[in-house]
Amino acid sequence: MTPALDMAAVAPEGGMSALTLIPDGLGAFARRAASARAATTSLDLQYYIWKSDLTGQLLMREALAAADRGVRVRILVDAVYGMGRAFRLAGLAAHPAIALRRFNAARWRGWGQLGLVLEVLLGNWRLNRRMHNKAWIADGKLVICGGRNIGDSYFDASGSMNFRDLDLALSGAPAADAAALFDAFWQDSLSRPVWPQRHAAALRRLRARLERLAATPEAQAYLGHVDDRPGRAVAVPDREIRLVGDLPPKAHGLGGGAVAPALRAMLAGTEREALLISPYFIPGAAVAARLIAMVQAGIRVSVITNSLAATDVMAAHAGYMRYRRRLIAAGVELHELKHSSDRHASMFGSSAASLHTKAVVVDDGPVFIGSFNLDPRSANLNTEMGVLVNDPRLARLMRRQHAWLAAGERSWRLALHDGRLHWEDGLVSHSGSEPGATLTRRLLTPILSLLPIEAQL
Repeated sequence: MTPALDMAAVAPEGGMSALTLIPDGLGAFARRAASARAATTSLDLQYYIWKSDLTGQLLMREALAAADRGVRVRILVDAVYGMGRAFRLAGLAAHPAIALRRFNAARWRGWGQLGLVLEVLLGNWRLNRRMHNKAWIADGKLVICGGRNIGDSYFDASGSMNFRDLDLALSGAPAADAAALFDAFWQDSLSRPVWPQRHAAALRRLRARLERLAATPEAQAYLGHVDDRPGRAVAVPDREIRLVGDLPPKAHGLGGGAVAPALRAMLAGTEREALLISPYFIPGAAVAARLIAMVQAGIRVSVITNSLAATDVMAAHAGYMRYRRRLIAAGVELHELKHSSDRHASMFGSSAASLHTKAVVVDDGPVFIGSFNLDPRSANLNTEMGVLVNDPRLARLMRRQHAWLAAGERSWRLALHDGRLHWEDGLVSHSGSEPGATLTRRLLTPILSLLPIEAQL
């Protein structure tokens, strides 16, 4: 079980925002669906990935139901996951109240697989600059943002592997800021419409498919919780919350990055302790040097990332491997999430866990939660977003979350003994090879670490 993250319930007043942490997948699904049902004017939904699996289609159904009530629905997805016959979201575009756009799509993508080949050959810059944002915005008054995409693995609905993740729901001024950021992307030249089907038949077929799905026991396990009371909220002054987001020019290669500078400033202000959680942790020479300097100045620095067995991107782990020894030798604490121990409970049985939370907490605040991985891709290529909150209550809860993730039941603590890497959990110690990883992963990852691709990771 994920540790409780509730805070005392407080009603927001003028100049205050209501903030709720959402650590569990079922709660994250229910909060999105409930906000869609409560929406009266608009739903603006911006995602890197929107899968057409169980939870992905159920949230399509909620967006469609909102549009049927007259709510204006705009959906913006990154083009990497917005192509092909499996892109069932496209059927929604036939609804008069729904507009659907893909971000950074090549014009030849409509040629199917041939178009993808042409894009790889002729438009590599497009493939390399992704819209990694994640925002669910209702009526411009509520925003749910953090690390979750839309899909079963993000809502604890996968029977094989689920992500440990974290969302923030915020009402008040931060929601208005998120809506303005959405508009900037929606209006950018890289956002291209998915044109409605010529006939309403595609929408009718999609409706029928979604209704059949909603009647299944698996769907009811999720839909039955939509009316549950949401997590308890805390009121935080607007001046202590800042939504930070990279602007669309970053996707054009023209600057506009805001999240990386905000995190650098956050770390520079650390006095006692910096706790970092990132599924892909590739600090680069400059950040590694900064973290080492912080330790030398007497600051505790602790990082949690995925083990090789738990990661879903071997190349990212290969980039991280280059920095482990020097960071450990300097006194930086490194923890790697285990793959199968303390298996992550899902709605349909236990499954393996992979870390997907992206968060930083410094001293008693600020806290950052968002889409930003601590790697070169997030800093320089992808557009990212997140929320900075300067509140000691949230910082206290995030320290608890960090300690829970770092505990030996869930993560390995890395150490150096006689020049050899050791993975320790308080009971067992492994040395030499990555614990739990397959032979294929152990053989391929060191080879990947030799390739000059760090800037792309």
